[in-house]
Amino acid sequence: MTTGSVHSWDIATAVDGPGTRFVLFLSGCPLRCLYCHNPDTWHMRDGHRMTVDEVMDEVAKYRRFIEVAGGGLTISGGEPLLQPDFTAEVLHRAKQLGLHTALDTSGFLGGRASGELLDDTDLVLLDIKSWDPVTYRHVTGGEVTPTLEFARRLSALRKPMWIRFVLVPGHTDAVDNVEGIASFVSTLDAVERVEVLPFHKLGAPKYAALGIPFPLADVPSPDAELVRRVRSQFAGCGVPVH
Repeated sequence: MTTGSVHSWDIATAVDGPGTRFVLFLSGCPLRCLYCHNPDTWHMRDGHRMTVDEVMDEVAKYRRFIEVAGGGLTISGGEPLLQPDFTAEVLHRAKQLGLHTALDTSGFLGGRASGELLDDTDLVLLDIKSWDPVTYRHVTGGEVTPTLEFARRLSALRKPMWIRFVLVPGHTDAVDNVEGIASFVSTLDAVERVEVLPFHKLGAPKYAALGIPFPLADVPSPDAELVRRVRSQFAGCGVPVH
């Protein structure tokens, strides 16, 4: 029986895919983004073990409500592709229930997503954290190439995508960095929207509770002018911005 390390689950509207959704947050992530607002999801050992049956029992409680609200099931994290077998089975079971499915991922472990997993995924929420390789490594501790390769793979499959970009003043906001992402995204098929997400500090109390310094404690949220500039850069490349 397949089990996974689960951090939590929630019912959310219009933030993790269309409609009202059952959002399953898995534990474990290979990246350490400076702006991460869920440091409590970094380690698989900190989650609690659940079988797929147990997860689906929870989903079933809200199935009718989710269907009426035009929603579905989203698997987030952490990084769901750190647990590809568990993620794949939950998505498959959700599809058997007739639910719309979404995968929220950085794409860093995109190579672990099987064809079957993607067949059972209706929408990918793909977080492209930066374009410039040096900036990407500074912000995440990882490499950008796997995410770009995964995006191209999804494009070839014409898999619907929502691209997410977190705008952090002084870190991800360089004109060339944004232009690189916007130009790249404009070459992909099936991108339904780009979400420019302004950096915030809502996760700061979690760092304090864990006794971990918050790396961006002194960084302000982007002002309206910066947000407009970045949105206009995406729009200027013909990308739908939300």
